[in-house]
Amino acid sequence: MTALSVALTGNPNTGKSTIFNELTGARQKIGNWPGVTVDKKVGVIEHNGRKISVIDLPGTYSINARSQEEQVVSDYFKTNKPDIVVNIIDAANIARNLFLTIQLMENGIPLILNLNMMDEAQRHGIKIDMKKLEDAFGMPVTNTVGRSNKSVRKLLDVFTNAVMTNYKPSKLINDHIERVHNIEHSGLAAAKIEEEVIAARYDLIDKIMASAVTVSATDKTLTEKLDSYLANGVSSLMIMVAAFYLMFQIAFNWIGQPLADIVGEFFDETLAPAAAAAMAEAGVADWMQSLVSDGIIAGVGAVINFVPLIFTLFICLSFLDGTGYMARVAFIMDPIMRRVGLTGKGIMPLIMGFGCGVPAVMASRALDTHKDRMISIFVTPFITCNAKVPIIALFAAMFFPDNVANVVFAMYFVGIITAIIMAKILSSTMFKEQQSTFLLELPPYRLPDIKTVLLEAWDKGKGYLIKAGTIIFAMSVIIWFLSSFNSDGMTEDMDNSYLASIGSATSVIFAPQGFDTWEAGAAVVTGVLAKEAVVSTMGILYGADEVSTEPDEANEAAETMLATSMAGAFTPLSALAFMVFSLLYSPCMTALGTIKKEAQGFKWMAFVFFYTTAVAWGVSLIVYQGGKLLGFE
Repeated sequence: MTALSVALTGNPNTGKSTIFNELTGARQKIGNWPGVTVDKKVGVIEHNGRKISVIDLPGTYSINARSQEEQVVSDYFKTNKPDIVVNIIDAANIARNLFLTIQLMENGIPLILNLNMMDEAQRHGIKIDMKKLEDAFGMPVTNTVGRSNKSVRKLLDVFTNAVMTNYKPSKLINDHIERVHNIEHSGLAAAKIEEEVIAARYDLIDKIMASAVTVSATDKTLTEKLDSYLANGVSSLMIMVAAFYLMFQIAFNWIGQPLADIVGEFFDETLAPAAAAAMAEAGVADWMQSLVSDGIIAGVGAVINFVPLIFTLFICLSFLDGTGYMARVAFIMDPIMRRVGLTGKGIMPLIMGFGCGVPAVMASRALDTHKDRMISIFVTPFITCNAKVPIIALFAAMFFPDNVANVVFAMYFVGIITAIIMAKILSSTMFKEQQSTFLLELPPYRLPDIKTVLLEAWDKGKGYLIKAGTIIFAMSVIIWFLSSFNSDGMTEDMDNSYLASIGSATSVIFAPQGFDTWEAGAAVVTGVLAKEAVVSTMGILYGADEVSTEPDEANEAAETMLATSMAGAFTPLSALAFMVFSLLYSPCMTALGTIKKEAQGFKWMAFVFFYTTAVAWGVSLIVYQGGKLLGFE
């Protein structure tokens, strides 16, 4: 039998991705739609002897092509004709969800309507007559409880048995389509036509709700009760800070770090000695032994050691998003963001920046105005992305071993505060004539689907690992070459290497910050190519890959290092200044290239490079010189 193609569409927060994950499990491929960063998820399964290809379209409220997600969905239906289109509807918010349903039917797309989260609808006192809903649309209606595998799997029988050509829009829908057609050809102004069409859609929704849906009075919902504390008043800010602080404790002290120690022990006690012994026994040339031991293993190992921390952070962020709390973060931050000329929605690219600056910059497309998009692009480089975490964690463990989590937590807030301040400055100068708009849905609180949380964390973590691994491998070889060679050939004295020359020329400008060694200058230069390379450089030049971020072990290792190769290179205060500079200065080359594309011009890329580096230099100067004045040196 022929293969069957199924497209899942619907509003955000309807449980669509949960249904997709329940249907496809690990049998899915994740990529990006051409030219955009929106996820493209496709899974292939077999049922009743038929191969079924399921595509999870981006969540969207409409297909007006105003946002990146809307554009993807609109373009998909213009160029593809799947066998079945399933419109996932949040049964507890059916009236709002039907707006997209009606738009799809106006475009002649036959649908299966799936009422998801029926259990929540019942708790809200909402009763839906599925037969009357079918009659109203002329299309089949099913229902699921998204987190129930048994409930979701029954959709497969619907897919294999459905013959969409047998279904035709009802008279109610056809009358509506004719009304919309008449409005569009009425000769009215474009804005008036849009207003009239929207009114017609809501009139239809009112008729359908009146015939098929009954809403009974209920007590205050759990979401309403929780929001009185989690999304309102001073308590919401305190709880938000506490939630993120707890997340960092989980990643850096309780779960992520013990796993990182296991990875570190493997590189230091198993892989490196085994590789050295094997090469020595095989009579491998000295330069090749140096490349493998001092370049590849030391450089890559220094960053791979932090992968458990990064995966733990992704799991925590995916969990918070699944509960519905991340939407509250945008809501809570809206008053603050408005003070700097943005909206609460502008916090979303900043939050994405905690993962990687590249998708964070591209996520600015989803913002509503040119002002919001440009300011978002210009301030996201200050956010602490995953590539900066190893730098901060390494220096925190070496110089502040008793307060690793606290220092890392503080660095995250330095980035956030800097981004907010610069957003205010940009909003008041370059974009002062432009206005911002804000539209955000607050989904009900839910217990996240663990499968969905783990799959999202794995997808993001795997992407980071692949990206970091390839960059670090190349950078480790480059750094090893620069640190091992000069114009006369290979040298054992790195003070006479190419890297020393480059670092020396750069380090002069950091004398006021207290880290004017050529090693620090070299790390800054390689960090422009890739932030991951800062730790790789430190690993090769100082042996930092041997330092554990476990406090007791870090104390002993740090004492040894400070007494030898790092003696006089850093003090705790200059190390803090170096962390701040590394956090704030120019984004990596990949992010700069993305900025050039999104901001549409080399001048904006150059602007971001120079202004972020100038801000980093100034803030790190304040940290070091201010610390000296306060007697912390």
